[in-house]
Amino acid sequence: MSEYLSEEGLEKLKKELQELKTVKRQDIAARLEHAKTLGDLSENAEYQEAKEEQSLMELQIAELEETVRNAVLIRGHRTDQVTVGSTVRVRSQSGEEMYMIVGSEEANPAEGKISNESPMGKAFLGKKVGDEVEVKTPGGVITYQVAEIR
Repeated sequence: MSEYLSEEGLEKLKKELQELKTVKRQDIAARLEHAKTLGDLSENAEYQEAKEEQSLMELQIAELEETVRNAVLIRGHRTDQVTVGSTVRVRSQSGEEMYMIVGSEEANPAEGKISNESPMGKAFLGKKVGDEVEVKTPGGVITYQVAEIR
């Protein structure tokens, strides 16, 4: 499955992947070697814990590799219609808000980055300046008007 990422987001994931493959792998390998010196591995809690951490880390590495391999870079985007990568200024009864439409990997609502797969992100996609958008939220339906697309 494709994952939309900005160049910055892709670089961040690549750095995280490199850190896991080098530093973290070496750290866990050293812990495993140390635990082996402690005796019987079948009853060695330190060894079991390190093996479990190694397993989880390898799963995380595989997931990150998959995300990086299938990444779709968000480059230039349209300003006449909301697309992934757009920053959209909207108005509602609560006032004005700015949102950037990003892939789910980079979504961070506290920073105004909403996923293209979220209900709000899906509602904004394809809209133009002046369009009204209704978004169902836990608190009820909120109507937004698209004021600007960057």
